[in-house]
Amino acid sequence: MAGEEGSPVAMSDEADSDKMNDAQIVPSSPGPIPDPGLEPYVERYSDTDPEVGRRVYRQIVTMYGLVPILAVAFVVFYFAIPRDAAVRFGPLHTSAMNLALGGTAGLAILLIGLASIHWAKQVMDDRESVDERHELASSPEDRKAVGQIWRTGAEESRLGRRKMIGLALGSALGALALPALVSLADLGPKPTSKLRAETIERTIWAEGVRLVNDVTFAPVKASDMEIGELVNAQPENLEKLEGAERQVERAKSSIIIVRMDPDSIKIPDSRKDWQVGGILSYSKICTHVGCPISLWEQQTHHLLCPCHQSTFDLGDSGVVVFGPAARALPQLPITVNSEGYLVARSDFTVPVGPSYFERDSRHDFKKGDN
Repeated sequence: MAGEEGSPVAMSDEADSDKMNDAQIVPSSPGPIPDPGLEPYVERYSDTDPEVGRRVYRQIVTMYGLVPILAVAFVVFYFAIPRDAAVRFGPLHTSAMNLALGGTAGLAILLIGLASIHWAKQVMDDRESVDERHELASSPEDRKAVGQIWRTGAEESRLGRRKMIGLALGSALGALALPALVSLADLGPKPTSKLRAETIERTIWAEGVRLVNDVTFAPVKASDMEIGELVNAQPENLEKLEGAERQVERAKSSIIIVRMDPDSIKIPDSRKDWQVGGILSYSKICTHVGCPISLWEQQTHHLLCPCHQSTFDLGDSGVVVFGPAARALPQLPITVNSEGYLVARSDFTVPVGPSYFERDSRHDFKKGDN
């Protein structure tokens, strides 16, 4: 029957009802929204009440003025607090120096930020302005107006009337340079000639120290080496060191030992006693940027650095034959002891590793010195 559930009439009524509901849900277009414009300007207490303005002014100057004091405190703490001093907070503890330096430097930076925000909110002009959108390329008139805007901004900052704020800000920022300069001392000690001679310009090689394999630490016997062979080695006394000291000395003292036919190499008169039957030892550290090298070409006696292809002729006192390295590979004077093991005659005669401008290069071996 018509009107029963599922009948065509009932379905038509439901469709009409849905259309009516959709029409009620969809809102009509409101049209363009009018420009509300700027809200009425409300003056701040610091502008209307002279006493409030003066109090804000004093607060800003005080915060800026505390920064130089904190900067000086930073320097005092840096030199006065022992490096091993600690501060305990129950079961926790921290470095007293780190706490003092972090506290003074952090508080100084915080005060500069707070004072600047206080200045901007309470002293600088806070009237809102409207800037119409414009093309990306500024016109000459706009560029000319930038100067006027800058001058207007300077006037609105009111530094002309509140000169102490500018002076306090300048002294605060300038004082922060003091802790930064003092902290540079932590980059390391000043590289004086005496310090260099005791550190980077010396190794643990010394007279009588045996040359040992850098993996097994077995001493190297001259009679066991064959022509064309290369051995990576270290000083035997490296085993006595531990921790960071061991790693530092290992990095400086690493060597390679090679054996060549004495008739196929050039040995200058000044180095006749630096080798044993064609067995020579050189630093393993490239003189360019310090890469470890052991790419050995037996026929040409060339040693190639894998980093930047600097090539050294070990058959000619380690001179550079190709690449960016500027000086010969340092040679370690060696001999044999009573048991036939290879030992050092002395330390290297020149600093190992990359060159640096302070070092004395007069004793470097150069091609033509043979």
